[in-house]
Amino acid sequence: MTNLLDRRALLFGRSRPAADPVRPPGALPEAAFRSACDGCAACATACPAGIVRLDGGRRPILDFSQGECTFCAACTEACPTGALAAAGARPWTVRAAIGPACLAVGGVACRSCGDACGSGAIRFSPCPDGRFLPVLREEACTGCGACVSVCPAGAVAVRPTPAVLPLGRAS
Repeated sequence: MTNLLDRRALLFGRSRPAADPVRPPGALPEAAFRSACDGCAACATACPAGIVRLDGGRRPILDFSQGECTFCAACTEACPTGALAAAGARPWTVRAAIGPACLAVGGVACRSCGDACGSGAIRFSPCPDGRFLPVLREEACTGCGACVSVCPAGAVAVRPTPAVLPLGRAS
């Protein structure tokens, strides 16, 4: 069966989804998540933003090409198996990344991602050659994906990053 996300990505000129899937907030650690998720699609149906999609194994992943995650927890509340649960969930370490296809890197005046970023994590820094290049402040990025769908070049991706420090530890 052809994966709907692969066809959608092809239609919009984007590559296949990353090998490390972005699960909805509240997902259990991957092994436990795969064991608990039965593919019922209740989470996808419940998502008011319409960004929860099912992968080839009928497990939920986030598709930011259609919008952003508002962290409303509707998917978590709809999950009957506990695969998406606040207790025991892995930390939300998902962050945006801006790739080399960015129009601003090529000298085109584009600030779409920065305009869409509600947390102010994407700023533009002036360069001596007159370009303004995007700078991602990872500590301010919520991983909501608002920057992804507005990028006309498909240069922004949201992906899991390693957890840096456990909560409560100072750096």
